[in-house]
Amino acid sequence: MSLACPFAGTRRDFLKHSAAGAGAAVAGALSVARGAHAAGSDVLKIGLIGCGPRGAGAAVNALNADKNAKLWAMADLVGDNIAAARKNIQAEKGAQVEVSQERCFTGFEAYKRVLESGVDVVLLALPTFFHPPYLKACVEASKHVFCEKIHAVDAPGVRLVAEACEEARRKGLSIVSGLAWRYDTGVVETMKRVHDGAIGEIVAIQEMCNTGGLRCRPRQPGWTEMQYQIQDWFNFFWLSADLPGLNLVHNLDKGAWALRDEPPVRCWGTGGRQTRVGPQFGDVWDHHAVVFEYANGTRMYAYCRQQDGCATEISDRFFGTKGRCDLLANRIEGERPWRYSGPPCNRFDLEHVALFSAIRSGKPVNNGVYMVRSSMMAIMATWACYTGEVIAWDQAMRSNHVVAPKVLAYDADPPTKPDAQGNYPLPVPGVTKFS
Repeated sequence: MSLACPFAGTRRDFLKHSAAGAGAAVAGALSVARGAHAAGSDVLKIGLIGCGPRGAGAAVNALNADKNAKLWAMADLVGDNIAAARKNIQAEKGAQVEVSQERCFTGFEAYKRVLESGVDVVLLALPTFFHPPYLKACVEASKHVFCEKIHAVDAPGVRLVAEACEEARRKGLSIVSGLAWRYDTGVVETMKRVHDGAIGEIVAIQEMCNTGGLRCRPRQPGWTEMQYQIQDWFNFFWLSADLPGLNLVHNLDKGAWALRDEPPVRCWGTGGRQTRVGPQFGDVWDHHAVVFEYANGTRMYAYCRQQDGCATEISDRFFGTKGRCDLLANRIEGERPWRYSGPPCNRFDLEHVALFSAIRSGKPVNNGVYMVRSSMMAIMATWACYTGEVIAWDQAMRSNHVVAPKVLAYDADPPTKPDAQGNYPLPVPGVTKFS
């Protein structure tokens, strides 16, 4: 079964009307929110699209967040993923799982079957490439959505996400992003103080996401090249947007949040791959270093690395005219020292608490602004390193460069293919161009 490429053409350049917190109710919003589940029932039916470990985890988080929610339908390209996820979720959440075999769907059209199954809320946890068109389809079907990060792999995809979030705002639907740190209690309290001026004006930000290597999924007998790449999607740019899309995006999002989600003016960077070398690592790199420049002179320095045997660190540090903030330590030092002393939280549950509370209250939440801006920053970071170019924000947002196969089917060609030795072509700074 095939699906024509959904990314051709241009769309509105930016999401102008949305809010990172609870969105303002629009005409009909209350009736949409209250009417989104079965009449006379308090049950909210959930559809899970993408049944890997993150999708299964998101389903458990959603069921933790709302005791009257039920997992109703599931979809994945691989039937075995659905069976394993359903078993694991049911073992943890029991009666909240009501997924019959008839509501388990596979294939490239499976997401449509979930939308037709009577669900009220959809959880999207797929290879990043799929997020923009699936998000748009969910909103067109008037479903509330949780969408995992990152939200697109190219600018046309980002614009499609912006369009979907704007349409959700008009419909009074809730959209919550998987950029979960926005819902972490200690981080939220710390960020409030940063925004209240506890460290003065921010002059520099350091973002680090240095870890060991990610998994590689071995090619199985009988798999086509497309099937292999989708199964091993972490290691292919067109599916993941490389390390900035896979993990650094969380750090970029927190840095952007500290700067009130003001877009940067431009960015530049460097990177490559030194230790994760060979066909099993597809066409992605193992380290990136990027500098984002802002109109007021502030700079964000962002680093990510996935190399085994090296020092690891995940941190967000903000440097201001009156002090410093270590965000993950929930600590501020300087003229107004402070440290969060509250209880720990599960941010993955809390993002779903926000979603389900918004649905039930009729006060929609719409994370569209930072979904768009943080995703675009991650895409810019990758391309700045790939090309060696300085990439401006406006240039990036206008880009029509599409990273997609012409046809999405297991027997079709993916955007990148190995040579006779099995190696995939890699970008070359100074030669590869951003368009």
